[in-house]
Amino acid sequence: MRKTAAKLLTIAALATSLATVASGTALADPASLPAAKDIVGVGSDTTQAVLNQFSADYNATIPSSNTTTPRLYSWDATGTSPITTKTGATSIARPNGSGAGITALKNNTSATVDFARSSRGPASTDPNTFDFVAYATDAVSWAAQNGGNAPANLTTQNLKDIYTCNVTTWDQIDPSLPSTTIKPFLPQSGSGTRSFFLSTIGVSAFGLCVTEGVQENEGSDAQLNDPDALVPYSVAHYVGQVYYGKGSGADVQGPLTIRNVNGVAPVDTTNKVITNAFAGTSYARSVYNVVRHSDWIATDTHGTALRAIFGTSGWVCTNATASADLKSFGFLPLPAGACGSVTHS
Repeated sequence: MRKTAAKLLTIAALATSLATVASGTALADPASLPAAKDIVGVGSDTTQAVLNQFSADYNATIPSSNTTTPRLYSWDATGTSPITTKTGATSIARPNGSGAGITALKNNTSATVDFARSSRGPASTDPNTFDFVAYATDAVSWAAQNGGNAPANLTTQNLKDIYTCNVTTWDQIDPSLPSTTIKPFLPQSGSGTRSFFLSTIGVSAFGLCVTEGVQENEGSDAQLNDPDALVPYSVAHYVGQVYYGKGSGADVQGPLTIRNVNGVAPVDTTNKVITNAFAGTSYARSVYNVVRHSDWIATDTHGTALRAIFGTSGWVCTNATASADLKSFGFLPLPAGACGSVTHS
């Protein structure tokens, strides 16, 4: 599926009400090649920006004179490919999405990939030797062009009917809506957002009316600047883009606004967070960093570093800066004990 590279002007970021939260655009790939001992991840588009921020803030806690403690790095889902992730690593095709990141973790050793960013939980196709380490709450809703033909709300049944092509025009949902043809889109294959969304709306096989292949959470794609288009969208990613200026380049909401499901609004526009009501629905999800179980339980420097970063007592789960990072990228921090909890694949 060809992806149009046209970029739209970004909407000016709204002022943040969290004085302690970092501001500015998202960071990108490591500025220099990580060392062989460093903890390096690939995978999900949804969580790449917050992991990049984690990398900068965690590494800042390690004195430059310390050459033994592993540092944290994360490679974006898109960009030039192939990539060499760290010193001595095997060159690999850049993994784009949760599934691709997990595959890279499976097909390589810690000499190349230490963890996979994942916006979905374990699947039956994942190796049973992997641990999914939770650290935040996100949710998935749907987005459409501001001022377009899509309504403010769709039900789960509406979404299922649209993505199975049983409903193809807006007036079939509501006679007051235009009779124009609905244009449903899905993110690229391997996207955790795509698989979670389809599972949540009860679709195992989407219909021929669906166009797949748009990069997830990028409203800048010109195909989506259409009054009849709709696409699943990470609520946290949207909050980060719209309210905290975390989007840049193609990674912006563009002309899209996020919409309600079953009458529940996904965004608390006053507090600039995912609404408690939406976080209580089936559209809410945990996000994870996936590691090899053997690495996670190891008592060597590598295993100790993984737990020191991602574990229940680790930096991500206990540090105030990490908590502020999550909020500034739209995610809801998990409570003590839940953050760093492990689900086996």
